[in-house]
Amino acid sequence: MDVKYKELDFQFIIEALPVALVLVDNLGKIVYLNSFTEHVFSYKKNELVGEDVEKLISTRFRSDYSIFMNEYLVLSEKQQWGEKFELFALKKNGEEFPVEIGLNSIVTSDDHYILVSFIDIAERRKASEQFRMVVESSPSSIILVDYKGHIIMINKQTETLFGYTRSELLGERMEILVPERLKAHHPELREKFLMSPESRPMGAGRDLFAVRKDGIEVPVEIGLSPLEKDGKNYVLASIIDITERKKNEEAVSLYTKRLEDKNKELEQFTYIASHDLREPLNSISSLVDLILQYDLDKLDESILKKFHFIAKSSTRMKDLVKGLLDYGRLGRNAEFKKIDINYILDEVLSDLEQLINNSEIEIIVHELPELYVLEMEIRLLFQNLISNAIKYRSKERRARIEISAQKVKKGWEFAIADNGIGIPKDQFDKVFVLFQRLHGRDEYDGIGIGLAHCRKIVELHDGKIWVESELGKGSTFNFFIPQNNIK
Repeated sequence: MDVKYKELDFQFIIEALPVALVLVDNLGKIVYLNSFTEHVFSYKKNELVGEDVEKLISTRFRSDYSIFMNEYLVLSEKQQWGEKFELFALKKNGEEFPVEIGLNSIVTSDDHYILVSFIDIAERRKASEQFRMVVESSPSSIILVDYKGHIIMINKQTETLFGYTRSELLGERMEILVPERLKAHHPELREKFLMSPESRPMGAGRDLFAVRKDGIEVPVEIGLSPLEKDGKNYVLASIIDITERKKNEEAVSLYTKRLEDKNKELEQFTYIASHDLREPLNSISSLVDLILQYDLDKLDESILKKFHFIAKSSTRMKDLVKGLLDYGRLGRNAEFKKIDINYILDEVLSDLEQLINNSEIEIIVHELPELYVLEMEIRLLFQNLISNAIKYRSKERRARIEISAQKVKKGWEFAIADNGIGIPKDQFDKVFVLFQRLHGRDEYDGIGIGLAHCRKIVELHDGKIWVESELGKGSTFNFFIPQNNIK
């Protein structure tokens, strides 16, 4: 009874397995096969029982299979064939497919049998080939190293990068690619990695070099990933030549240093030139004031007008110099802080309250956000834009200024709209240029620096500023503060 149940259990298990299983006697004849074998090979059971198992092997490999079977019978140990060597099975319709074959002995009270398993590895081969193609086409050098540091696989880019052929590297120790001065420590580093294997980069942020066949060292970054197969540990190294990146970084660093030096020179020049200009201007202004104060009765009207002209020109020149100094100082030693823009605007409107009241201007303010900004610069930005809107108001209607902000994809967009005199379309870019004026001084006072200040302030915040306007109807000055300045 027990034997019968065991046979039933065995048959039940064999039928349930999704593997082609064939029971073969000592003569190599098939005595039993499961249903999955019928599915894989497209045979019916009665077509295979009593047939030689070699019927399921590709004719190209039958002689090899006989040798394999004989070795198994001699050794009487479980064997696996097709894992490391190419092997194909044969379907009823003559179609071949790659397989692995396993042999296991089954001893009963009556006889000795061999259980032959056929595992279709077509998908595995396909995946392996896809992996190989990916590795071969990788722009990085890919090297597989065993736990002793021997190279067991490389890709084409490794040959290109290091100048070795595949045969020259396979079987060599990884130290062949390590500069001489670093070789002594490399085995120790490999051992440490294997003791705590995890994917990690090497070389990022510091100098790391590999050496080519011709002895030339190249700066590299290396990514290490641990692998395990058949109980053995391996390391997959991805090596990137960063020679060009290093050159670019050095070029950028040199350019940045030169730019910083030029900026310092420009700042120093601006300060010295402005300081040296202010002194004689102050002297001229003071002298003219003295003359106008004490010698008016000695001057005829023509001379008096000329002195007044000199006084006005000197004052305007001092304003220009001050504007130039203020422009150069924008953003210097400033710190980004989280600021409520509503608070900034309230202060600006309070400072301009008398001018707003005297000009009878309607101010409409919408809710504004909190941003990380340069506080004093943002205050000056709003002050200049609102002052401009007041200055260039229309005489034909009551002036109206509307201030708003909206959240956009990458930040905030502000708008200061007025119903003033407007700006010609061909002058939209010109208004932001330093010392550029669209009107004569007899029409509107000023030195043409306010909007240049505005553009520099917005650019200090990595933003942009632009104007939309229709002549005679009004203007809207827009500026954008990007998301990286918003917390």
